[in-house]
Amino acid sequence: MLHRIVAGATMAIAGAAFIFSPAARADDIKLPSSMAFTAYDTGSSGFNIAVAVGKMMQEKYKSSVRVLPAGNDVARLAPLRAKRAVVSAMGTGSYFAQEGVFEFGAKEWGPQPIQLILSTLDCNGLSVGIARDTGVKDLKDFKGKRLGFVVGSPALNQNALAIIAFAGLTKNDVKIVEFASYGAMWKGVINNDVDGAFASTISGQAKEAETSPRGVMWPTMAKDDKAGWERVQKVGPFFTPHTVTCGAGIEKDKPIEMGTYPYPVFVAYGTEPTEDIYAITKAMIQGYDQYKDGAPGAVGLELKRQAMKWVIPFHPGTVKAFKEAGHWTDADQSYNDALIKRQGVLAAAWAAYTKTSPPDDKFADGWMAARKTALAAAKLPDAFD
Repeated sequence: MLHRIVAGATMAIAGAAFIFSPAARADDIKLPSSMAFTAYDTGSSGFNIAVAVGKMMQEKYKSSVRVLPAGNDVARLAPLRAKRAVVSAMGTGSYFAQEGVFEFGAKEWGPQPIQLILSTLDCNGLSVGIARDTGVKDLKDFKGKRLGFVVGSPALNQNALAIIAFAGLTKNDVKIVEFASYGAMWKGVINNDVDGAFASTISGQAKEAETSPRGVMWPTMAKDDKAGWERVQKVGPFFTPHTVTCGAGIEKDKPIEMGTYPYPVFVAYGTEPTEDIYAITKAMIQGYDQYKDGAPGAVGLELKRQAMKWVIPFHPGTVKAFKEAGHWTDADQSYNDALIKRQGVLAAAWAAYTKTSPPDDKFADGWMAARKTALAAAKLPDAFD
């Protein structure tokens, strides 16, 4: 069932007893009386959008949604895997989790069968915001500057490297400064501990940086620079060129060409019951007008704006809701089936590999080799080759 409550900042209180009340109902939508979502840090656009959705569910369906901020992708997914939360508003960490790479290539994790509910595409961009007082005008000027990383967050870190790859820069061309969380990283930008960090242009942290003495700017990534975009997509295949008209330091009549991908993406485990995710999806579709203005970027959750061919499959419950809304084609089904198949190939590869009891010091390398072999045998692409 969907009844998931997480108590306290540490997500658990010893000896606590939870009593679940009957599911709330509005029209033909049944939601639990309480749910927990996870998201990026407080103030991030993902957190703010999740809160706006939760507010709608409370007001329209009498379902209380608690949004739990978490500093990295592992922390965002752990409550879902432990059945203490049902939905996470993630970024590209969802893709890395599915693929079983970076932190998700650890023995405790492996490929995760997470699937899409809804995702957000709007006027904002996703890039490396750079303190204006650095004097950086173009991404190539960022060489030798300090780039923020978040410990345990491969999505943020890989995304930052994908952005600087546009200018032909690599990790070796910048000075990496690590922080404990996304919020701490952006405090580092404001406090002059770092010169640039990855973010959505509409995040609260980016806006705070804009009003700070350092300011913030977003370097142009021209759509017609094919070589630059090839370098970006080699590191981050989920990025696409986008004309950005909103966000910190961006004027609507002076758009900037940069990159984007759906963010946040609301995901759940594929093992969640179809009817439960169907109810959540349908509530988000029918309650759209009530939350679309509740947070910057929330308008991007509109059904017609969905990225139908991204890198994560839709949950069967979502598919059911989409079909009812007339927003599903045979081509969508074929594409989704292929992604579901990919998750099955990765799960089988992980099961076979872990049965060999590989030594800890060679576990990660061995898994990546086994993963590569399995994908090649299934004639599936591997962005981490």
